[in-house]
Amino acid sequence: MTEEKEGLKKKELALKLIERLKTAYPDAGCTLDYDDAWKLLVSVRLAAQCTDARVNVVVEKLYEQFPDVAALAAAEPEEIEAIVRPCGLGRSKARDISACMKILNDQYQGKVPGDFDALLKLPGVGRKSANLIMGDVFQKPAIVTDTHCIRLVNRMGLVDGIRDPKKVEMALWKLIPPKEGSDFCHRLVCHGRDICTARTKPHCDRCCVSDLCARAGV
Repeated sequence: MTEEKEGLKKKELALKLIERLKTAYPDAGCTLDYDDAWKLLVSVRLAAQCTDARVNVVVEKLYEQFPDVAALAAAEPEEIEAIVRPCGLGRSKARDISACMKILNDQYQGKVPGDFDALLKLPGVGRKSANLIMGDVFQKPAIVTDTHCIRLVNRMGLVDGIRDPKKVEMALWKLIPPKEGSDFCHRLVCHGRDICTARTKPHCDRCCVSDLCARAGV
C-alpha cells in the first residue's frame, strides 16, 4: 500500500473512532478541577506521575493559603512544596509553580497567555500541558498526547510503534480534524481507564471500537 493510500486509510479510521468514542463518552472532559486558567496550569504540573484525583484534593489546600496568582508568586517555593508534596516530586513541582506564577504576575497581568509558544516558555510547561490549556481553556485546536493517548492510538492502528509524545502528536495532527482533537484525547483517557486498560488485559468484549481496532483481542 502506498504512503498516500495508507494515510487515507488511517484518516477514515480516525473519523470512525471519533464517532464511536463520541457516542460512548459524550461528556468526556478534563478530570482536573479548575475554575480559572492559572489553576489548570498549576494542576497539570502537579499531575505529572500523580493521579488527577489526588491533585484535586491537594490543590484545595493550596488555594486556601494562596488564592490567586499574586499570592502564589509571592510565596516561597518551600511553602508551596510543603502543601504539594503528596503529589510527588514536590521540590521540582513547587519550584516550577513558583517561577511560573511569578512570570504570569510580572509579564501577563496574572493571566495565562493564549499563545502556544508563549505557554511553552513557562517553567514546567511542555507540549502536553500547553495543548491541554489551548484546548480546554481557549477552545483552540489541540492534541494532548498523554500516556493513554499514546498507548491507545498505537493499539488502534492510528500510529505504528511511535512512542515519542511529540511524534505521536505530529502524526495525529494529520489524521484528526482540528475541532475534534481536544475532545478525542479526553475520550481516549476515559476509554483507557475504563476499557482499554494498561494494568490488566483490555476488555475487548466491552469495547465500542473492537471491530475497528488493529489489536482487538490481543
